[in-house]
Amino acid sequence: MSEPIRSPLRVVIADDEGPARGMLRQLLHDVPDVRIVAEAADGLEAVAAIEREAPDLALLDLQMPELDGLGVVRLVRRDRLPLFAFVTAYDAYAVKAFEAKAIDYLLKPVDRVRLFDTLQRARDLLEHETARDLRKDQARLAVETYEDPAGLAPLARIPVRRRDDIILLPVAQVASIVADGELMRLTTLKGETHVISHRLKDLEARLQPGQFVRVERGALVNVEAIVRVSPLPGGVYLIALANGQELRSSRLQSRILREQLLKL
Repeated sequence: MSEPIRSPLRVVIADDEGPARGMLRQLLHDVPDVRIVAEAADGLEAVAAIEREAPDLALLDLQMPELDGLGVVRLVRRDRLPLFAFVTAYDAYAVKAFEAKAIDYLLKPVDRVRLFDTLQRARDLLEHETARDLRKDQARLAVETYEDPAGLAPLARIPVRRRDDIILLPVAQVASIVADGELMRLTTLKGETHVISHRLKDLEARLQPGQFVRVERGALVNVEAIVRVSPLPGGVYLIALANGQELRSSRLQSRILREQLLKL
């Protein structure tokens, strides 16, 4: 009795280096039941390709500029999130891959046998719906709570969603960042508001030192956006921003503000 014909494994590959994508492409073309449905040269292209093509598996470079592999997983809509494996040139990043619940990680240059093992692992998960969905949920949660921004370059732009689009918002245009439960509300100098899923302390660690100041536990303001600081009873301040926002500082942060900003 012949085995049933299985559907091709639909794969998206994302890497900012053309030769690395080419190597993955060649390896995958040698696998008869794998179909590359899209390639991406950066993280934003990867998000768009994943949401457009709904692949079974995404092979994501961990070190892409602007939006890395972890950022891609964070931004993809929950109902479009595939299984994913990270591709990296550094052993140290394998820890990130497993902490983020990737199904696997692949070291560059990618080994053919190792890649085939990853593909088989994806197929095994796809055949068991509960295991597949659990892995996706674990991946999303892990990436959203990942706690190690150390060693990453300061952010110049923050990827935010606007309906079906992803906007790269220049950090210099952000007037305030305010925690709102499990989300963060970014308000620009023009008064536009964007909501992202991230932790305030992790984003703060990626900002240029001195560019933002914490005014209370759940709020950061752009120093360049502050136009007036007014004392209030109790040793706190009302901070007015160029976009018309007003934020009240906590007593603890008021003392820090006095030392950092309000002394000549």
